[in-house]
Amino acid sequence: MSERPWLSAYPEGVPADIDPSQYPSLVALMEEAFGRYANSPAYSFMGQEFSYSRVDEQSRLLGAYLQGLGLERGDRVALMMPNVVQYPVAVAAVLRAGFVVVNVNPLYTSRELEHQLKDSGAKAIVIIENFAHTLQQCIAQTQVKHVVLCSMGDQLGLLKGLIVNYVVRKVKKLVPPFSLPGAVRYNDALRKGAGLRFAAPQLQPDDMALLQYTGGTTGVSKGAVLLHRNILANVLQAEAWNEPVMKKVPAGEQPTSICALPLYHIFAFTVNMMLGMRTGGKTILIPNPRDLKATLKDLSKQRFHSFPAVNTLFNGLANHPDFNTVDWSHLKVSVGGGMAVQSAVAQLWLKKTGCPICEGYGLSETSPTVSCNPVTSTEFTGTIGVPLPSTYVKLVDDEGRTVTELGQRGEVSVKGPQVMSGYWQRPDETAQVFTEDGYFRTGDIGTMDEHGYIKIVDRKKDMVLVSGFNVYPNEVEDVVANLPGVLECAVVGVPDDKTGEAVKLVIVRKDESLTEQAVRDYCHANLTGYKRPRIIEFRTELPKTPVGKILRRELRG
Repeated sequence: MSERPWLSAYPEGVPADIDPSQYPSLVALMEEAFGRYANSPAYSFMGQEFSYSRVDEQSRLLGAYLQGLGLERGDRVALMMPNVVQYPVAVAAVLRAGFVVVNVNPLYTSRELEHQLKDSGAKAIVIIENFAHTLQQCIAQTQVKHVVLCSMGDQLGLLKGLIVNYVVRKVKKLVPPFSLPGAVRYNDALRKGAGLRFAAPQLQPDDMALLQYTGGTTGVSKGAVLLHRNILANVLQAEAWNEPVMKKVPAGEQPTSICALPLYHIFAFTVNMMLGMRTGGKTILIPNPRDLKATLKDLSKQRFHSFPAVNTLFNGLANHPDFNTVDWSHLKVSVGGGMAVQSAVAQLWLKKTGCPICEGYGLSETSPTVSCNPVTSTEFTGTIGVPLPSTYVKLVDDEGRTVTELGQRGEVSVKGPQVMSGYWQRPDETAQVFTEDGYFRTGDIGTMDEHGYIKIVDRKKDMVLVSGFNVYPNEVEDVVANLPGVLECAVVGVPDDKTGEAVKLVIVRKDESLTEQAVRDYCHANLTGYKRPRIIEFRTELPKTPVGKILRRELRG
């Protein structure tokens, strides 16, 4: 078997390797885009378009403001926002100023937020006001000294901005009361930045760009250190991979992508925002993809070519009564990631749009994409495709030996320019996930056929995958174990038609006074939505090995 059997599966024109040295940093890529596409729209948000020159100008002002706070090169700045236009501006500002982006899920509870802010050592945060009350509860325990507050209507013009903010705050009541003394409003930060000097640092490929938090086998959320060159490589890999169909976009038509995935998730960060910058594309920001009706209404006014999403979103949209109000005829590539794509969903999507879902695979630690099905394929393969250019994948057994027989199971292990440098301040955990010859062990068990197509068949880690989000049983168990009345507990994933998997919690009570509702209320206060148990079961004892280890697999039934 050749070293890269999958190269024979590459569509014509896709190179075996990419050259990540084209840019010294993500900032160089962005600045090229700001210059080359200055007058083109970079983002479409709530019916308004924002040009590359506007993102350029605002990110420079915000970068100057952040530098004026006394932050030093390499300091971490947390971003806690949904898909609003201030998010890409803040990313550009933080990176251009020489700082590191810490992406935060805006739905985190104060417990989860506190851990991430403390662990990253973030000195500043840019946050949308809807979640300011969460920050208020934990900011005193962190190193955060500076808060920039955004609102939905900040950038929508005076009248529309006022109306949007009024609806968000007063009608929908989406902004709980909060008190963050000293916080500065986003537009005020821009005004202050205008009076300050911006100093552009010389960034190198090995400088840190992102701390992307992910759960671990231990259940403690830890930061994958993604360097500028890691994300750059993945952007160029994705561009090369999409080229066979994206070159069919008519000349003079701006390549346009739908961003319904959250930008704080590495999938959208790389394949929507950064790839959009590289190609001079327009990104349609969908602030709340769960509102399928509003999402389809947004899309009905646009012409678009690329749509990365998770299985649940493809399924929800394809089955929605308003689906046909959208013109899908220009769609060139639909990429499914984050969770397994179901064949029934893939078939329905192809039938309704004429564009196949190409399932891919990746992790926070790999910036994220490792493999993908060819964008020219029309058959659903049920695999995660083949490794991208410049990417090497092998399967290893428990002893770390390479599995050589076709169809034999092994842990999917990856080497390539998109693989992280390690976990933030966790050398022991970093050492555990890399093989001696530098391959990153993913924790997923797969098989590979003679053409290099990989199929995921099991998971080494006891992880639950809910709509593309990782849930680590240990974390949920640690939280629930602190609830009075719980003697023991265990968490497993069970199949779910909507979300792929759902969280099941099994509890052994100290006495009968603990109710299911009390458990749900406690989980609601301490765990973000996708981590909360869908199923709660009470038992008199948990199945265990002779040494006392809980047998999670036996709880799935």
